[in-house]
Amino acid sequence: MPVLEPNPDALHPRARRAPAPDRVPDPVAYGSPGRLRDELSALLGPGKVLWRVSDLVRYASDASPYRFVPRIVVVAENAHDVAAVLSYARDEGREVVFRAAGTSLNGQAQGEDILVDVRRHWVGVEVLDGGGRARIRPGTTVARANAALARYGRVLGPDPASAVACTVGGVVANNASGMTAGTARNAYRTLASLTVVLPSGTVVDTADPAADAHLARTEPALCAELLAVKAGIEADAELTARIRTKYRLKNTNGYRLDAFLDGATPAGILRGLMVGSQGTLGFLSEVVLDTLPLDRETATALLFFPSLPAAAAAVPLFSRAGALAVELMDGHAMRASVSVAGVPADWAELPPRTAALLVEFRAPDPAALEDHERAAREVLAGLELVAPVASVTNRFTRDPVVIDGYWTARKAFVTAVGGSRPPGTTLITEDFAVPPARLAEACEALLELQSEHGFDAAVAGHAAHGNLHFLLAFDAADPADVDRYAAFMDAFCRLTVERFDGSLKAEHATGRNIAPFLELEWGPKATELMWRTKRAFDPAGVLAPRVVLDRDPRGHLRGLKTLPRVEALADACIECGFCEPACPSSDLTTTPRQRIVLRREMMRQPAGSPVEDALAGAYGYEAVDTCAGDGVCRLACPVGIDTGALMKRLRHRRHSAREERVAALAARNFAAVEAAARLALSAAGGAGDRLTTAVTGLARRTVRPDLVPAWLPEVPGPARARLPRTERAPAAAVYFPACVNRIFGEPDGFDGPSLPQAVVALSARAGRPVWIPEDVAGTCCATVWHSKGYEEGARVMANRVVEAAWGWTAGGRLPLVVDASSCTLGLAREIGPYLTGPNRELHGGLTVVDSLVWAADELLPRLRVRRRAGSAVVHPTCSMRHLGDEGRLTALARACAEEVVVPDDAGCCAFAGDRGLLHPELTESATAREAAEVTARPFDAYLSANRMCEIGMEHATGRPYHSALLALERATRPG
Repeated sequence: MPVLEPNPDALHPRARRAPAPDRVPDPVAYGSPGRLRDELSALLGPGKVLWRVSDLVRYASDASPYRFVPRIVVVAENAHDVAAVLSYARDEGREVVFRAAGTSLNGQAQGEDILVDVRRHWVGVEVLDGGGRARIRPGTTVARANAALARYGRVLGPDPASAVACTVGGVVANNASGMTAGTARNAYRTLASLTVVLPSGTVVDTADPAADAHLARTEPALCAELLAVKAGIEADAELTARIRTKYRLKNTNGYRLDAFLDGATPAGILRGLMVGSQGTLGFLSEVVLDTLPLDRETATALLFFPSLPAAAAAVPLFSRAGALAVELMDGHAMRASVSVAGVPADWAELPPRTAALLVEFRAPDPAALEDHERAAREVLAGLELVAPVASVTNRFTRDPVVIDGYWTARKAFVTAVGGSRPPGTTLITEDFAVPPARLAEACEALLELQSEHGFDAAVAGHAAHGNLHFLLAFDAADPADVDRYAAFMDAFCRLTVERFDGSLKAEHATGRNIAPFLELEWGPKATELMWRTKRAFDPAGVLAPRVVLDRDPRGHLRGLKTLPRVEALADACIECGFCEPACPSSDLTTTPRQRIVLRREMMRQPAGSPVEDALAGAYGYEAVDTCAGDGVCRLACPVGIDTGALMKRLRHRRHSAREERVAALAARNFAAVEAAARLALSAAGGAGDRLTTAVTGLARRTVRPDLVPAWLPEVPGPARARLPRTERAPAAAVYFPACVNRIFGEPDGFDGPSLPQAVVALSARAGRPVWIPEDVAGTCCATVWHSKGYEEGARVMANRVVEAAWGWTAGGRLPLVVDASSCTLGLAREIGPYLTGPNRELHGGLTVVDSLVWAADELLPRLRVRRRAGSAVVHPTCSMRHLGDEGRLTALARACAEEVVVPDDAGCCAFAGDRGLLHPELTESATAREAAEVTARPFDAYLSANRMCEIGMEHATGRPYHSALLALERATRPG
């Protein structure tokens, strides 16, 4: 054991708490049952089997209000793995549930036995027919698929609000639709073909001309039963008419019975049934979807009404005018969304009865859009709108920034309202549809019902399609509150079916919370056909029992999860999972959602329980150490939760007093630390990679991996000790070379100036000279301290650099240009909490400018580009995303290269200062998909704007990354 191994006791929750009724029982502290673990490890290989209690707990929660702890988790890599697990489960009488993104809202991705992760190894998009179709693997997010299609001017039909996180496999399996899909653009209507692994292990590609022959040979009983059910439905005119009527509305409740009418052969019927089957009939290993035109011309308005019924009454007017989307939001939803970045703050003052419609027209060209706008103005002329707060305009706009803000508020409905729920309560998201002509009546009835049962109203929806969503918050640990929820659900389901003949699930699919009400909607005859279909596909009942079909009338009350309070930084989390695709550690250890889920399980436990001890013991590496701390989770989270900030706080908690003192001493003597670091790099280069790797490896094993960096061959030699000479008098800005650029040099073999030399030369060349202070050595943005949780060291350096910068910039009169995006972010936004009161005021008077912004906005317009490379690939850093500077990077790259590529899978490299040296496996995992894109073809230049990220990307790709400013200096160099 390393001599400085941190004490896991520091990661135990400090708050007092009572054991929760749904806590994980003590025996699970030791993980999965030994026989189950051993048999699956022998079958698949131990690397594909997750069995520790931390694994089971983090997979037990998803975006739904349910929590079921699996007995074991399998990370399947291919269809053979899936077939092997299904065969094992069938032979052993076990159950299997598939999980991809975990964004389902009704518990479809939760199981109590074998849970199969089908996200990690199931990502990929192949664009077909010039964009007309796309072959997509099931773990690919909708946003990622659309990114690949966008360059062809195409888009997928389904557009759920969770597109950034939900996977295409889940969208098809639930027939999720979203804002614009309705009943014409959803997965059922746009699915060309699919490949499915049946419970028997048979693999069927419905696009194969021989698919029916293959099915007849391998699954004769299934084929016969599918054709028998089809014949029975077609012989029953009343049932046929009922099925057709039900699917005129959005409806994802139960199996897709119209597949028996639309499919002519067993393979055709199977293809339709798999849409919306929710993982209960087979596993979708690949889908081919027809795509739709991406109409780029857009006009959007957010229109405010005095009441929900008044807004609902206007919906058909816009639908007839040709609006592609008409979205409804009530006052409670809008007031809650003020927690979302970009939403006007005065929405918090909206009257409770206010409602709004988000109306959008899209067209292929400006002329067609003008026609839409003309029709929209005619509708507006007849409406009585209100403007209860100053930010309300009630006008259509083409401004993409404003439009994006509107959609951000709408898509954040669940998470924003959920984040404002009373602490400790569980959130239920319901989804139903009524005939669009009766939407106003349904809104009034819903509000009355919510009030009758003591629930606050929070309603939004795809109003053009009669599809409403609402949220309920209650305490799952309080039996009386659970009974209140149960009474509401009974009344709501009867209201929807008996008064409106509506759909109990319009787009979220049946799931555990509506399965007991399936027969209420469909009646006994149709429901029995669904049971018959399930038995035909899965006679052993292996796949996802109780997810679609459940005869227990109280089945929707089983497994409701409590949400105990955790640290305030993370307590608003409703476990939606939007953060996960952005997280660099998602394929290595844990995601932000899982980090919070694990904290909550510790809070459910009695103090000192075996489960709490086991979770705390694993939490150090799996959550704290392998968090890059880059805050991209905050950007992805609709309510801005920064799980990285919580991990930094926990790092601080693990530090001994001695470690804090040493870190503060390093801050006070940072000039000497800089010089020592350059000497160490020089010595390492002289010793060679092999010896240096061996020495650092021994030190890491002896001391602690999280304290001693590993040596990577990509680590460059030292930077020049002397910075360029500059003059203060003519300076247009003060130039602050970041400490990483004062310590690390350029990539081996780079032929050109250092980055400080390039910035000075470019600025002078453009007539905007910069000045480097002579006492810049020994100062730093303080990120190296606060990112590790060394709070005293952060205070020392933060106050030193602000005081120095105030003097350098003549009291804030000159901008401070910083040449590393993470350091710009640190100086501009992150050091505030560590400053004294007076220095916080000084900091407010500083103008901190990233070198990308300085170069793109101030220098490039004054420079002449003399030579350009053929191609360049860029790596936007996470700090650029925080600063909003990604566009400046691509602008500089376009000045330097004829072709510029931003990889579709570009994301955080997780090098995070020296985190990639402390845990190289983190960067290797985080960059795997981006690296595959980058190395798939050669480029003339590999550009970024942060030295440590450039080292990380060189380690990941083997390609020499350097700053875009170095490329710009070369492109504009005279001669």
